[in-house]
Amino acid sequence: MKFFNLFEPLFNNVIYVILIIAFISRLKGFKKMLIKDKFETKDKIFLGIFFGLFGILGTYLGTNVDGAIANTRNVGVIVGGVLGGPLVGLLSGSIASIHRFLIDIDGITTFPCAITTFFSGILAGLIYKYSPLNKRWLYGMLMGLTTESVSMLLILLYSKPFERALNIVKSIFLPMPIIVGGGIAVVLLILSDLYRQRDEMQAEQAHLALKIANKTLPYFREYSYDSLKKACEIIREEIKAAAVSITDNEKILAHVGLGSDHHIVGDYFSTEATKSAIENNEIKILYNKREIGCKRNDCPLKSAIIVPLTQAEEVVGALKIYFPQENLVTLRDIFLAKGLSQLISTQIEISKIEKLKIMAKKAELKVLQAQINPHFLFNVLNTIMFFTRTDPEKARKLILNFSSFLRYNLEIDRSFVSIKEEIQHVKSYFEIEKARYGDKISLDIFMEEDINFNIPPLIIQPLVENSIKHGIMEGKRKGKITINIGKTDYNEFFVEVSDDGKGIDDETIKKVYNNSFNHSVGLSNVHNRLKLTYGNGLTIKNTDKGTKISFKITERGEKIELYNS
Repeated sequence: MKFFNLFEPLFNNVIYVILIIAFISRLKGFKKMLIKDKFETKDKIFLGIFFGLFGILGTYLGTNVDGAIANTRNVGVIVGGVLGGPLVGLLSGSIASIHRFLIDIDGITTFPCAITTFFSGILAGLIYKYSPLNKRWLYGMLMGLTTESVSMLLILLYSKPFERALNIVKSIFLPMPIIVGGGIAVVLLILSDLYRQRDEMQAEQAHLALKIANKTLPYFREYSYDSLKKACEIIREEIKAAAVSITDNEKILAHVGLGSDHHIVGDYFSTEATKSAIENNEIKILYNKREIGCKRNDCPLKSAIIVPLTQAEEVVGALKIYFPQENLVTLRDIFLAKGLSQLISTQIEISKIEKLKIMAKKAELKVLQAQINPHFLFNVLNTIMFFTRTDPEKARKLILNFSSFLRYNLEIDRSFVSIKEEIQHVKSYFEIEKARYGDKISLDIFMEEDINFNIPPLIIQPLVENSIKHGIMEGKRKGKITINIGKTDYNEFFVEVSDDGKGIDDETIKKVYNNSFNHSVGLSNVHNRLKLTYGNGLTIKNTDKGTKISFKITERGEKIELYNS
């Protein structure tokens, strides 16, 4: 069969496949599943079967060539693997290859075609794992060209008689790889538009979430029944929802909108969906009244999104957004709810900070803790908001570091902590500043092996903060901080914090030593507490490269590098 005689039916076949997939990808349910950030197992099974059936369709649409089938089967299989990953590729490849084998068990090309289809699915799944999203169409096309070429080679090696196999390959060698590779590229490019739409929606909803967060921040800082009600009113007005609720892990803290007559503030919530969202720390999308599970038959709330609110990795409640009609939850609503949950979780954390700061006024660390001022908190919050939109994983890690920093800084109620706890606190703080300043700052921590001693809390972190704010950022605005921890020959532990910043003027050093400080609150606080505890405070020296601040604590090993930024 001449090239163009075969090219035309194959081209028509792949057009049918492209049109069908393009149409189905626009269906609401399929689209919502396809652009998830992470597929669930049930999604992968569905996609595997779905694209496996498209592989079968490609076989049935094929053209007979001397007992062989010139087809577009691998379009569905490879697209499935590229979009859904290894499991989807394995399932779709298995389904399409088994079908190819069963319908033509004695055919001359049965085995080569079936085995190629099977491995095409597996290899396509690797493209999903190891290729960038914007290049998957290219890798998919190359995969199509390669697998079809390998299939031709297997036909020549396996199929008998050779003359007949050679005749088949001559007929299909050019049109099949071109059509299959091109068809894969076109389908993936069409579907990639869904991901572009997703990114646009996420950016749009992130902007709205930030706007809402700015409006609600004063109310979350107060964190009372009245303030949470006002925050819910703002959220409901901005997103045009039927109702908005905030709960803790047991009770309704605020409910605004429809259903207020029986969703009562202070009552224990009774819906299983809310309990499940909190217990499993997962978002719940409820599309109808039955899934919401309200005990009142006349409840006007028909669909909802329930998003857990967390502090660090612990769930502390839920944000619930309700709608007045069934199946009214859209992708935009889901993206917005996710963004709001992250921002509200951070705001709740800040509200705890405010309360803990009040409680800490009579505590030993009140002066140092008071340095965690709103300016610092807003800087961190704005940084988290930025990365929530541009790099969610980095935002998540930053929130964890921020929560760890806050808990240690404000909830610590012991006179002494282990040096490892103190160093972990320093790392959490530095990662927060690193997110703001990027490569302008770096940190190395060295500690001798098996070092284990106790230290007053909040001793080292203020020194690192001083190095960043007054040493590096007020100097050449780029530098390194080095922490050395070890043991002297006189059974004393030592801690040195050095930087290559602009140094400290002699007048400031005198004020720290004399407790007549102005802006160096952190240094003076550390110096005074060390003196009260051990009799000796800080030793502050300017060096050729910057500043070295050290102190000793009243008892081995090879130095190891614990941390490098």
